[in-house]
Amino acid sequence: MAKKSASKKASAKQGSAKQASSKKAATKKAAPKKAAKKSPAKPVAAKKSAAKAAPAKKVAGKPAAKKARIPSTPIWQWTAVQTAAAIRAGAVSAEEVTKAHVERMNAVNPRLNAVVFDFSVEALKAAKAADRARAKGADLGPLHGVPITIKENVDYQGYPNPNGVKALLGQIAPSDSPVVRNLKNAGAIVLGLTNTPEFSFRAFTDNPLHGLTLNPWDEAITCGGSSGGAGAAVAAGVGTIGHGNDIGGSLRWPAHCNGIVTIKPTQGRIPAYNESAPAERPMLAHLMSAQGPLTRSVADARLALAVMSQRDPRDPWWVPAPLEGPKPKGPIKVALAKIPGDMKVDVSVRAALTQAADDLQKSGYRVEEVEVPDINGVWRTWADVLTTEVVALQEAGMMAVTSDDFKIAWKGMRKGANILDREGFMRATADRNAHIRRWQLFFEDYPVILAPTTVQPTPGPREDTISEDRVLEFFHDELRFISAINVLGLPGAVVPVSIHRGRPIGVQLIAGRYREDLALAAAEAIEKRAGMLVRHLWEKMAG
Repeated sequence: MAKKSASKKASAKQGSAKQASSKKAATKKAAPKKAAKKSPAKPVAAKKSAAKAAPAKKVAGKPAAKKARIPSTPIWQWTAVQTAAAIRAGAVSAEEVTKAHVERMNAVNPRLNAVVFDFSVEALKAAKAADRARAKGADLGPLHGVPITIKENVDYQGYPNPNGVKALLGQIAPSDSPVVRNLKNAGAIVLGLTNTPEFSFRAFTDNPLHGLTLNPWDEAITCGGSSGGAGAAVAAGVGTIGHGNDIGGSLRWPAHCNGIVTIKPTQGRIPAYNESAPAERPMLAHLMSAQGPLTRSVADARLALAVMSQRDPRDPWWVPAPLEGPKPKGPIKVALAKIPGDMKVDVSVRAALTQAADDLQKSGYRVEEVEVPDINGVWRTWADVLTTEVVALQEAGMMAVTSDDFKIAWKGMRKGANILDREGFMRATADRNAHIRRWQLFFEDYPVILAPTTVQPTPGPREDTISEDRVLEFFHDELRFISAINVLGLPGAVVPVSIHRGRPIGVQLIAGRYREDLALAAAEAIEKRAGMLVRHLWEKMAG
């Protein structure tokens, strides 16, 4: 799954967004939260003291701000777009918003174990500073006062970046990673760091350092990985945006599991770098990995993408591509991807794909079931090059400091890959270019592809520890349409479509390079008909 500069571990977001400076939150170190118990108590509803927005206080010497229409729901249920607009209009303060999210976090996180470094104190200080800045008439960033979370596997200045590994807990980040810097510069308030599996390498979020993260919908299914903590937090109402990353599905899989939205952007869209890393990450690992947001709505994903995409000179692969491209002529053709015969498709997944296709048709799209270019070969290239790089540069170091669970998961992944020699690796990288070319030509006829995230129901929270064969089955037979997209470097959005037996099901929308706008527009068309499924979750959690 999404892998931080794992070489370090082996030896060890409508439109354009203005950047504006914001004061950094204090960086006093917080103690990690205890791991969630396997038989957790029922979730506790958020305290009512911060549930509704209180009227904003008038600022002396300043004209009264234009009243904004704010949602009647609890503050923590507002979208990032709604929250930013309310704060900007003076309908609610950043402090009130942050308090509401902190209370929500205190209510649900002890059960979920999604946020593992609690920044409540720092967040409230930052919120007060944000309110003072607004009172002084400062320029406000697009996320001014909006609470978010950051995944534990990127650098957050002054805090550890252990990436779920006990042995790396003492490794302190000397600076913020580009995505953290961009979010802070946009005015976001960071509530804490979210859980990830060891080295962010599993599709299930569990590790010896922080423990298991539970899915807020159902503790009997996984919250996904590796951005499972971020996904569970956002779905449960902790932060409006959760930062994550994706090298084999680590944004899209948690979005599916938790009934939320994501966009895995094109490689180079969002800058990435960790100063704490002792070595540069392998080339293809870097080219296949992407930073991105987990959100409750498509509009929030679009906003977060614009913010996260701001330039940072530390990433030589960053591309200043426009966030919107030309709209295709006539009704946009969507390719409903034919699923290979060796992939067993559950009836619930097929129903979700049919529903999504129907939603797109009703929204003016033309949907045709067609075969995408060599999905099996693309997956094979992903598995072979990624695994070969890890074996060559990282495996020994990882195996020395990881748990038995990690070793089972890694050996299963290794089992499904060909470890390439020098000539084989060079040929595979050339094959990657050919695959990308074929898909780019395919997008000329079908600008958007509708595909599954998984073809089977969401598995248990630790199912990758059963056996190496189960790991291989999971990645190759169930998540093939997720992982394969990484080696192509293409953008992929996930949007929830339906709920089956109390569990959410999402679909994936893939577009051409730097055409995140097309994927998100299609996702939004589905969302308008399906609705925000997390509202059903919140009703369930309050019951």
